[in-house]
Amino acid sequence: MTKPTTALNERTVELLKQRGVSLDAIAELVIFLQKDYIKDLTLAEAEDSVKNVLRKREVQNAIITGIQLDIAAEKHELLEPLQTIVERDEGLYGVDETMALSIVDIYGSIGFTNYGYIDRVKPGILAHLNAHEPGIIHTFLDDLVGAVAAAAAARLAHDDRGEQDTPFQ
Repeated sequence: MTKPTTALNERTVELLKQRGVSLDAIAELVIFLQKDYIKDLTLAEAEDSVKNVLRKREVQNAIITGIQLDIAAEKHELLEPLQTIVERDEGLYGVDETMALSIVDIYGSIGFTNYGYIDRVKPGILAHLNAHEPGIIHTFLDDLVGAVAAAAAARLAHDDRGEQDTPFQ
C-alpha cells in the first residue's frame, strides 16, 4: 500500500533528482542487494519500497540536511576545517556515515549489513556519486542514497516470507 506524499517528501525527492539521483537508480541498488534472496523481485516493487522509506520523516530530514551540507561545501560556505574535510570526503570524518546509519537503523540488522556491503562495493549510482569530480561534492549524498537503498532492501527482506512459511519440524 502506498501512502500519500507530503510536501517534505516531495521536496526530498526533488532534491535527489536535482543532485542526479532518480528513484529508479535507488531501486536498482535495492535489486542489487536482494537479487539473491528475493526471486523475481521487480524494479517496480523495489521502487515502491524506496518510496516507502522516503516517506519517513527522519529519512527526509537526513537527506535534506546532507544535501544542504554538500551544496554549502560546493559553494565554499562551510567554516574551516569542516570545509576541507567535506570537500575531501575524508575517511575518518564519519558524520556522513552516521547520518546514513540513522536511516538504516529503522530496519534493524539487515539494514546495517546491507548498508555496510553497498557502501563498500559502491555499485550503480553510488559509483557516480563517489567519483569526486572537481567542484561537485556528494560527501553526504552517496552515503544517504546507499542507506535508503539498504533500508528499502531490508524492508523487503522483512516482508518476504520465504523460509518463514516452511513449517517447523
